Amino acid sequence: MIQAVRLRTEYLENPMGIDVQNPGLMWNVEGAVRQTAYRILAQTEGETIWDSGKTASSRMTGIRFPHMLASRQRVLWKVKLWDENDGAGDWSEEAFFEMGLLEPMDWGAKWITGNYRVNRKKRYPVDCFLKKVEVSQEVKSARLYITACGLYEARLDGSKIGDFCLAPGYTDYNKRVQYQTYDVARLLEKGNHTLTVQLADGWYRGSVGAWGIRNQYGTETKFLAQLEILYRDGSSEKVFTDQSWSWSNDGPIRFADNKDGEIVEAFRTPAYGGRAKATSHKVLPSASNNVTVAEREHFTPILTKAPNGRMLLDFGQNIAGYIFLRVQAKKGQRLLFRFGELLDQDGNLTQKNIQCSNKKVTTPLQKIEYVCQEGDNAYKTTFSVFGFRYAEVETDLILKPENVTAIAVYSDLEQTGYFESSNELLNRFVDAVVWSAKGNSLDIPTDCPTRERHGWTGDAQIFFESANYLFDYAAFSKKYLRDVFDWQKKDGRLPQIAPYGGTDFYMWTMNGSVGWSDVGILNPYRFWKMYGDRRILTEYYDRMKRYAQFMMRRCGKSGFMARPLGLKGEAGKYAVNTGQSYGEWAEPADVHPNDWKDMAAPHPEVSTAYTSHVLGCMAEIAQELKCDEDTAVFRRYSEGCRKAYQEMAETAGYSLDTDRQARLVRPLAFALLDGEQTAYARERLLRALENYGWRLGTGFLSTPLILEVLAEFDLEAAYRLLENEEMPGWLFMPKNGATTVWESWEGPCAQGGIASLNHYSKGAVCAWLFQTMCGIRMDGENRFVIAPRPGGSFTYAGAEYRSIYGMVRSGWRREKGKTVYTVTVPANCEAELRIPGRMPETVDAGDYVLTV
Repeated sequence: MIQAVRLRTEYLENPMGIDVQNPGLMWNVEGAVRQTAYRILAQTEGETIWDSGKTASSRMTGIRFPHMLASRQRVLWKVKLWDENDGAGDWSEEAFFEMGLLEPMDWGAKWITGNYRVNRKKRYPVDCFLKKVEVSQEVKSARLYITACGLYEARLDGSKIGDFCLAPGYTDYNKRVQYQTYDVARLLEKGNHTLTVQLADGWYRGSVGAWGIRNQYGTETKFLAQLEILYRDGSSEKVFTDQSWSWSNDGPIRFADNKDGEIVEAFRTPAYGGRAKATSHKVLPSASNNVTVAEREHFTPILTKAPNGRMLLDFGQNIAGYIFLRVQAKKGQRLLFRFGELLDQDGNLTQKNIQCSNKKVTTPLQKIEYVCQEGDNAYKTTFSVFGFRYAEVETDLILKPENVTAIAVYSDLEQTGYFESSNELLNRFVDAVVWSAKGNSLDIPTDCPTRERHGWTGDAQIFFESANYLFDYAAFSKKYLRDVFDWQKKDGRLPQIAPYGGTDFYMWTMNGSVGWSDVGILNPYRFWKMYGDRRILTEYYDRMKRYAQFMMRRCGKSGFMARPLGLKGEAGKYAVNTGQSYGEWAEPADVHPNDWKDMAAPHPEVSTAYTSHVLGCMAEIAQELKCDEDTAVFRRYSEGCRKAYQEMAETAGYSLDTDRQARLVRPLAFALLDGEQTAYARERLLRALENYGWRLGTGFLSTPLILEVLAEFDLEAAYRLLENEEMPGWLFMPKNGATTVWESWEGPCAQGGIASLNHYSKGAVCAWLFQTMCGIRMDGENRFVIAPRPGGSFTYAGAEYRSIYGMVRSGWRREKGKTVYTVTVPANCEAELRIPGRMPETVDAGDYVLTV
């Protein structure tokens, strides 16, 4: 019997406190080949507010709620479906969504802060706030709305409220502050209660960026909260933050920095002897409409003694997270923990690969100093997250492995993609990619969870498709897109990093860098393709257009340190030879050594290529939105840049006769060359790979593109490159013990020793495993193309992907001279099967086994 399952609102399961008017509803289908009609029934307080009636449609995503909604309104909704024979199924299980505070007048609370004068050069203990709450009768419902400039943890009678870690998450607090909504009814029985809030520096006032720059958004941490209680008799009560709250900063957490760590004196108890101070903030809080940051996997260590005599904990997996410690001790006994990804040549913990250091500062410290209370000590890190596999411990206490647990902490992304093959190294590499994606998803996509922890737009751009196969990434990526556009300048320029805190002053000129700032067009474009959601285009079109115009204004210009290109006529009008940018970035040192000129001088080859490609995507978007004049302009510039690139490729400075793989991959991937040039570039790419021993010679931008480029004309070359186990290569990492993806191809042996072992960007190859190796591609609403392409020395490969339309599977196995293909098409979908050796055919939902 047909049934609607996995009901979602705005890509979220039963979200509380959203602020999207006319939110999109979606579900998957089970128990039938096809959905021919649906009926949605929505209620508030038992009253029907929407009954769609039986609606003839196969749609199961992006169905907009038709009515405007009020602050705090809770909507229960369910779906009934009809199958291909017009047979009706049962109602689905009920789902809900609840609106947050939509109007400025909804906030009765005042911002409050600790009652002390801030010296921006000093660090301060965590602020502790307290409010007594009397509940006079039986509670029907209760919500806590809360946010902070800084990080908060709220508790009722000692119990933590909600599962959000490092709340309220990371934004540019001068542009957007996001709040959380918690259901606290079960914590509020009749009687007296104590509401406490701890407030730490977080990203707002604490360390941000590689050098741990502080006070990036302000010097005065503060928070805003209101507790709203509705009683069974219909009466209500509200508790607001104001000057009546008690305050002190004499609690146990004496120091808290999101990167450097915590200093904790467990024997302390806050006195709450002072009063909070009222303050203000110019930004009205808004809902995050995103998944929470939550505790996930737990790890028990192997405990040994390191050569330096200290205890060494090995948790077996490189993660982003923190620890839980439980020991019996005497008051005053101490433990010092230091966390890192790497052991040095002697087998001792080292932090050198993740730290920046000079005479004034070394950061990040990734350190916990814990001073015990008498008896039982139970400690869990509250306001810090570290990137680590190992922990070094100095203490006179006797520790056992069960005394310490490592807890992975990341945005609560459901894993939706799984891959397996006959190559165990590749399987382990995919696992490493999954772990790197987890470790670099802390409310924003970061480059690493250690040294920088920046939201680099380039990393987010190249990994987008892989991320969306591996995880339910929609809400998370939409939140990050808001961070990107929060920064946008009047000239349309977009950032290299978002949110922008922690960047050194000299990096300003790199904003607008192609391949990085292009995230503002490329990610909405890909989101539309993967999720079929046009709203993201309409919501951001004007801002995307401003960035496209910024790109167009650079055409035909020459900037600082630019070398003449020797182009004439139309080509000279469209070539981009201005603006500092990162170029290909991080090619292997023996392919293209990096020096300061790579960031100071323009990159006309990269910039012209990306301008053509991005404006081509923008033309397609404009056409979809029926902006005909814009479509014509974007196409003209895209084609003009393409012609300029072709002429540039005929010059000595940018000749296709090169062993730099990136210079050949890029124009092939973006279809920039004419027929003769294309044939030559393909042949020359194979020669370049041969000359480099079939190892990867690409950097950040072209590594995700190279296998797809090769597969278009020589599939076995793509597999040969994929299966390379030497450095540089993907499989070199797991072969040498990596459990996450390295920043540098050389990993722990990177030149200069400064290289994270947890960067997801090189894992962008995973999209190829799903799209080409196993052949799963979206092809519009409720439709896939399944076109697996076996090759190399693999005997089997398979992938499954829980898409927006349901679970799709594709795999193949070589058996006794035959290849057996297995395919699953989800209910209410169809797929075009393009199986090698067979004619293409379109099939409905079901399981298929085909032998060739």
